[in-house]
Amino acid sequence: MSRNEELKSAQPTIIAANEALTSQLPFDDTQDQEDARRGFMGTAGDNLIKDSAGRAVWDLDAYGFLAQDCPATANPSLWRQSRLCSDHGLFEVTDGIYQIRGFDLSNMTLVEGERGVFVIDPLLTAETAAAGLALYRQHRGERPVTGVLYTHSHADHFGGVRGVLTDQEVSDGVPVLAPQGFLEHAVSENVYAGTAMNRRAAYMFGAALPRGERGQIGAGLGLTLSTGGVGLISPTLDITHTGQTETVDGVRMVFQLTPGTEAPAELNIHFPDHSALCMAENASHNLHNLLTLRGAEVRDPRVWALYLTEAVDLFADSSDVAFASHHWPVWGRERLTRFLFEQRDLYAYLHDQTLRMLNQGMTALEIAEEMRMPPALERAWHTHGYYGSVSHNTKAVYQRYLGWFDGNPAHLWEHPPAEAARRYVEFMGGADEVVRRARQSFADGDFRWTVQVVNHVLFAAPDHEAARALQADALEQLGYGSENGTWRNIFLTGALELRQGSVGTPTATTSPDLMAALTLDQLFDSLAIRVDGPRAWDADIAVRWNIRDHKPVTLHLRNGVLTHTTGTGAAAAEPDVEITLAQADLRALLLGTVAPGDLGQRPGVEITGDAGALGSLLGHLTAPDPDFAIVTP
Repeated sequence: MSRNEELKSAQPTIIAANEALTSQLPFDDTQDQEDARRGFMGTAGDNLIKDSAGRAVWDLDAYGFLAQDCPATANPSLWRQSRLCSDHGLFEVTDGIYQIRGFDLSNMTLVEGERGVFVIDPLLTAETAAAGLALYRQHRGERPVTGVLYTHSHADHFGGVRGVLTDQEVSDGVPVLAPQGFLEHAVSENVYAGTAMNRRAAYMFGAALPRGERGQIGAGLGLTLSTGGVGLISPTLDITHTGQTETVDGVRMVFQLTPGTEAPAELNIHFPDHSALCMAENASHNLHNLLTLRGAEVRDPRVWALYLTEAVDLFADSSDVAFASHHWPVWGRERLTRFLFEQRDLYAYLHDQTLRMLNQGMTALEIAEEMRMPPALERAWHTHGYYGSVSHNTKAVYQRYLGWFDGNPAHLWEHPPAEAARRYVEFMGGADEVVRRARQSFADGDFRWTVQVVNHVLFAAPDHEAARALQADALEQLGYGSENGTWRNIFLTGALELRQGSVGTPTATTSPDLMAALTLDQLFDSLAIRVDGPRAWDADIAVRWNIRDHKPVTLHLRNGVLTHTTGTGAAAAEPDVEITLAQADLRALLLGTVAPGDLGQRPGVEITGDAGALGSLLGHLTAPDPDFAIVTP
């Protein structure tokens, strides 16, 4: 049976809820539709963007089904948002500023200079960025790229840089601009929790789901992630403070640093000669994430709101258009000022009201259920939770201030899921009885409860076929009713895995460029988090790296902990083996391109002491699992 054949119809409860939204929300407001199409100049002739091997990495026509009326299996608000995001091509923002939209999750902006074109945020992959640049040149001429700017440290805003720029062009003087701290944050995410984030991102973006009215219809922030090559060219010019001005190829820019907002390193840009304001990803046509569901550090909504106020103070009176690295622009000073203030109030309200309620003793779950947004904000389409949500953002604020523990001693030392599930199911009369009663909950339209209670059965008896089938059906219904694109994807991917098994991790943002950008400290840290601690409790192994043109570094495995110490001071353990080598050889070993047994055969590598110590140390490392279970134990 194919994936499409397994997908079920919407239940009456979901159909009624979705139909009710058509009269509750202002669908007669067509300003966004007008703005999303404004300035359209054309799109690519070939709908498929392919890599060098001929594999399709993006299909411009994959979401053509969104042109039809919203079906019962989709929330009409999300359907509207996805339809707006599906417009693709080259768009004129204002004289001299253009955007490629619909070629990836994000937008690529092109600002024409005196000799060429200045590229802002070159998408996620080289193939989509190159296709976007080719489309621009088709309409605006063969202008060379005279500069690149990354607005922030997320991969969908820098990963396609090799589709628009080469290392030789950088060596020849083409600048690459980025906010201070960009490189550290861009690469560190892939060191510590990258495997888990990528696995969860497969759920969040619905990478394995079929595109269609019963499958993936978008992610709210855009449609989905392209699947080409992710690269990175390191910045050559840092933006270090608000008010810094730079001119590249005659393009004048004034910067506002906004660290700790949507990304740990981010900036907004004002173009005084164009009366245009680039808001990066700090103000877009949705409520953003304060904690992305793939996992990340919690963002600060208080600081986010403050920087939006500052952006209005600095730039609103001299801007006629505000655009971002997702979605479509807002034109007119009055409209863009109102847009920025409403975005500001959105994050400030969530922050302040969550704190008000937590200081009254409410838990994260209670606050999420109780939180209601002001009607004036709810009426504005751009405040809706297509990507972030009021529910999971309030939980993020709670987590930021109070952490995971809600203060109830009953929750301090709970059993892990499988052990708790076994006990729950036993108390409830066994797996078959729980499933029997859950079927009635499903029939009553109580899908949230169905999912919650059947989850216990699956974690107690993961092979219980009736439970798997019922859970998949209930998750599917929750997906059909979700206004949030990532919630829909997560629910439907969970259903898919219960029916067909793991979908794996189709999209990953690690690449040779990102790995090469890691510092030695980050590379050593990446080893430390792979140590099998219990198996290494009794190990005591020290390896000293005498790195040419670098201070010595000693790796010491002791008490199940792998530490590294730079220099030969008191903290550096007496080594069992000393290895003298170039940093390139060390990196090759740590990145896995050279086997430990082959290291001594490389020119210039000298090994003194116990040559087997390195192999013993590395033998205590484990490999991460990119395909770990999520909906079952």
